[in-house]
Amino acid sequence: MENKNYANATLDDIVFEGRNREYGAYMLRKVYTKHVTRGLIIAIALFMIFLAAPVISKYIFKEEVVEEHVAVVDVNTLAEPPPIDKTTPPPPPPPPPAEPPPPPVQKTIKFTPPVIKKDEEVRKEEVPDVQELKEAAVDVKTQEGTTTKPDLSGLEGTGDAVVADVVEDKVFEFVEQQPEFPGGQEAMMKFLGQNIRYPSVAQRNGLEGRVILSFVVDQNGEISDIKILKPLGGGTDEEAIRVVKTMPKWRPGKQNGRAVKVKFTLPVLFSIK
Repeated sequence: MENKNYANATLDDIVFEGRNREYGAYMLRKVYTKHVTRGLIIAIALFMIFLAAPVISKYIFKEEVVEEHVAVVDVNTLAEPPPIDKTTPPPPPPPPPAEPPPPPVQKTIKFTPPVIKKDEEVRKEEVPDVQELKEAAVDVKTQEGTTTKPDLSGLEGTGDAVVADVVEDKVFEFVEQQPEFPGGQEAMMKFLGQNIRYPSVAQRNGLEGRVILSFVVDQNGEISDIKILKPLGGGTDEEAIRVVKTMPKWRPGKQNGRAVKVKFTLPVLFSIK
């Protein structure tokens, strides 16, 4: 290429001298400036439109002016009063409020003024003489008692028989010697464990706990008056009563060396193993 061509040649002509200009890169570089200029013009135009949009919309969509009407009232001009209906009598005035009740009257004690009398009209009391007082003195004497015992042979149930009847009828809760299961506490727990049959209803529902019951051990060691103090339900209460009824005779409790009736409290445990 001659020197005059170099003076007028662009950068793309110099770079792609002697190369294949049909490849595509030459054409892209050649139109690059044109594309950049076109894009810049479009961006400026859009920016100007964005800035002028409020002004344009104001002329296109004109806002309607709403006139506000304010009512003016002349306060100096008063309205005429309503006509008076003379046929209807006016309502009676309200009754006055009820007066509070008067305070209760306090009781007062009236003192009578003293009456002045003459000496001859006043009744004088005679003072007894010392000799009269001595004669009227009371004679004090010690009364001797009798040492004989009353005859109670005619009465029924006297002596030790009455005491025994009273002791037999009374039910003690605390005595000197408590009643005991034959063989002691361990034997009673073993008896309960061997004889209790877990109710099917309580077993299906997974019911566990204690049934607390009370009963009376009499002078002969027999059990009576069984009561449930704390139920558990599910058939466990009935089962606890049944097992207690099947117990053998206990050793009775004693008070002052005498066998008596004693109230005993027993917890029965139901547990699913």
